[in-house]
Amino acid sequence: MITWIRGLLLWPMVRKEFIQLRRDPGTLVMILGIPAMQLLLFGFAVRTEVHHLPTVVLDQSRTPESRLLIETIVQTQNFDIVGTVSDRAAIEHEITIGHARAAVIISPDFARSLKRGETADAQVLVDAANPLASSAAISGAALVTTVLPGKLADHPVDARMPIDLRVRPWYNPGGESSMFVVPGLVAVMLTITMLVVMSGAIVKEREVGTLEQLVVTPISKASLLLGKVIPFVIIAYIQMTNVLVLGYVVFHVPIRGSLLLLYALSGLFILAVLGMGLLVATFAKSQASAQQLAFGFTMPSILLSGFIFPLEAMPRVAQYIGHILPITYYLDIVRGILLKGSGIDVLWQPALYLAGFSIVTLSISVRRFAKTVE
Repeated sequence: MITWIRGLLLWPMVRKEFIQLRRDPGTLVMILGIPAMQLLLFGFAVRTEVHHLPTVVLDQSRTPESRLLIETIVQTQNFDIVGTVSDRAAIEHEITIGHARAAVIISPDFARSLKRGETADAQVLVDAANPLASSAAISGAALVTTVLPGKLADHPVDARMPIDLRVRPWYNPGGESSMFVVPGLVAVMLTITMLVVMSGAIVKEREVGTLEQLVVTPISKASLLLGKVIPFVIIAYIQMTNVLVLGYVVFHVPIRGSLLLLYALSGLFILAVLGMGLLVATFAKSQASAQQLAFGFTMPSILLSGFIFPLEAMPRVAQYIGHILPITYYLDIVRGILLKGSGIDVLWQPALYLAGFSIVTLSISVRRFAKTVE
């Protein structure tokens, strides 16, 4: 059998490719190692069950019964109390800036209603831009209304009376997944364009020799680099506009904030991913290795950024990785502007991170790119 295979005309080509792979162990390691690492990482990190929603509390009752309600809410593990607020305006501020994903409001007559044998009212507000977070709040509230009456047996109240703990979703009251996914597609499209396509195009020019031909022309290295990246930046903005228009017309995704601010802050994200794409192009020796390296950045950007699966559902290590990726901060920007109407007073922190990330990656990649074309 082996002798027959060696007798085929294609055997020399197969043997040549294996010899070439052996001479380029880096490509082989990327082909085999990156998928294995991603399988282990995503297998442990990707979770659809949302727990530990950051939650603020407005306790207008301030009684042992209201504190028992808060304690029961925490015990569901669907909510983590991160602070208390004094009024509803503070709740809106905390949720808008992303410090909290939910809020518990306990009415002033909560304990009095229980003692009178009446239904006690409380409310849970949740940032429903992510439908999974809304589902977690609803299931947690249902569990509280089931467990709390038994805990009230030691209090001078009628424990048979129900607790009316209503969940009110904000920003996406219908729980439509398109409201969550479509704004995120802006970030994904920009990532693919600036990272995968651009890095592959630069490596291809190096392989066919056209990059070296451009180097010997009177064009400066700065002009060469700008000439390579500007078309991709224009394409990225066109893609972004297409997604926004189709999202608004077809899926009725609202645009509650400033489009001018969105386009301006999108420039920071484009620069950040552009730096990563150039960095990939300077390390990759072939289009195959460029695709593998870009894939190594793209998959974590999609799965660990909160684009589909909320960060709160992931292990701590995955959350740390997600908070390094620039797309995580851009998702806060695009969803904040489109769904919440957020302004720069709320989005300055993710914008500042993107600016810093852009400066670092572009500085490193431009320096390496200059060396590769010398």
